[in-house]
Amino acid sequence: MVQPNDHDRFVLRQRVKLVINQYAFSVPPTDPEADDDGEAFCFVEQKRFSFKEDIRFFTGESKEEELLRILARQRFDPRATYDISSGGHVVGKIQKVFGRSLLRSTFTLYDAQENEVATVRERSMAVALFRRFVGLVPYVGDLADWLPIPYDFEFLRGEEQVGIIRRRRWKWRDVYDIDMTADPGKAIDRRLVLATAVGTDALMAR
Repeated sequence: MVQPNDHDRFVLRQRVKLVINQYAFSVPPTDPEADDDGEAFCFVEQKRFSFKEDIRFFTGESKEEELLRILARQRFDPRATYDISSGGHVVGKIQKVFGRSLLRSTFTLYDAQENEVATVRERSMAVALFRRFVGLVPYVGDLADWLPIPYDFEFLRGEEQVGIIRRRRWKWRDVYDIDMTADPGKAIDRRLVLATAVGTDALMAR
């Protein structure tokens, strides 16, 4: 079984169903010439229209073994906090920074001891503002998510970028490349990274 903390790079693919958002994680091959994204090792399911956000990560499509879970503390909260756990043990939490997120989606990540380990935000303020503007345009706004507007996030420790989530352009389903090679000491638990990658898509209602 793939252990997330043994790796620095991942691919996240969205698999949308009628009432359930599904995703799959894989570890890309080390060979840069390879034309595939590797075999899926983690399958994610988010039920829509649930009372509180509850997202489960499984080691297989049979859903027999749970790897990770995201659970919202409250239903409606502008400063939403999501607890991340694995096998009943705390991994960390993700907290939305409400004020900053009005213009540029921003989250704070905490480890199991509630120490702040990183800030995650949209990479470009200009692109974030443009995407919000397009979303308000009648008719065009409904298609905003299908346009090749970058939807990329960066992991910051202070002012240093230690990771990135980059959405591939022109894809019918969202596909994200996650690169944490700038955090070789794995100060950020990779399970928290996986949860954040799903959160920037699912919890933003994309």
